[in-house]
Amino acid sequence: MILRFLKERRSWILFFIIIHFFILFIAFIDSAIPVQSVLYIVFLSMIAFIIFLSVRYNKETAFYKSLADRENNLDISSIPAPESPFEQLVEKTLSEQAQSLKKDALHNRISLEQEKDELLSWIHEVKTPLTAMHLMIERMEDDVMKTHLTYEWLRIHLLLDQQLHQKRIPFIENDLYIETVDLESVIFSEIKTLQAWCIQKGIGFDIQLDQKEVLSDAKWLAFIIRQILTNAVKYSVASDIIIKCWKQDDQVRVQVKDSGRGIDPKDLPRIFDKGFTSTINHHDHAATGMGLYLAKKAAIPLLIDIHVQSIIHTETAFTLIFPKRNDFAAVISV
Repeated sequence: MILRFLKERRSWILFFIIIHFFILFIAFIDSAIPVQSVLYIVFLSMIAFIIFLSVRYNKETAFYKSLADRENNLDISSIPAPESPFEQLVEKTLSEQAQSLKKDALHNRISLEQEKDELLSWIHEVKTPLTAMHLMIERMEDDVMKTHLTYEWLRIHLLLDQQLHQKRIPFIENDLYIETVDLESVIFSEIKTLQAWCIQKGIGFDIQLDQKEVLSDAKWLAFIIRQILTNAVKYSVASDIIIKCWKQDDQVRVQVKDSGRGIDPKDLPRIFDKGFTSTINHHDHAATGMGLYLAKKAAIPLLIDIHVQSIIHTETAFTLIFPKRNDFAAVISV
């Protein structure tokens, strides 16, 4: 701050020095003016000027120091009261800009809330004709056409469900209800939803549940499992998906292992990034890069760790590691 202050006042300092050099120059060329007296006056003037600068530094930089130390927000209450006219001008400008930004932020927040509510309302309205469509598909006698239509219906259903949960995730803490969840019921329900897709691709399930209950939120846990199962089915053909559940170190673990195309080792650190699909299958237009991202976002408030192991072109295993019961005290208190 000292260097900035001196740089700001350099024109005044240079003017002061030049004036004193000019006075000394006059004293040297004019024999009528005693040089020693002028030197003494210049010396005292310099001392006074240095003291003056020190005093002014503390007084003039207090306001700007508070600006430099201020947090990057719209609250200007931490700024001390301005004293000089320029400080008042700065404070007035900051205050007006802060008020303007607050109004814009409030307007944008209201617009986003309205857009979110409209989208959620639209999704719920679309689900009604989708349900009717599913009932009509179920009544079809042409099995081939029925399978194809069911698959397309399922794709729309999953995309809408994903969009619905994406809009709810920012407020997931308000929607959590921690209870003892029947894992078998959740897993079988999700498998039943994907049944038509699995039949079409010749995919079966090998389910081994040594532990059948877990402490979690049933709705959001089902969503996480749905995203992982959808991923496993999408990238597998004519093979079994193995689902295991066991308890280790007082923590329940659920693993979903498929024998699909696997994940390239260089992609593993990025699979939970928003919008990331793949580097080796970048032409895959069916991938949205949102499923695993949303699953990870939903798992964080539930204190669920998601571990991934994969061998390229061989298998992929997603393991959900649930917290210990005592670790849920903070979540339940919310």
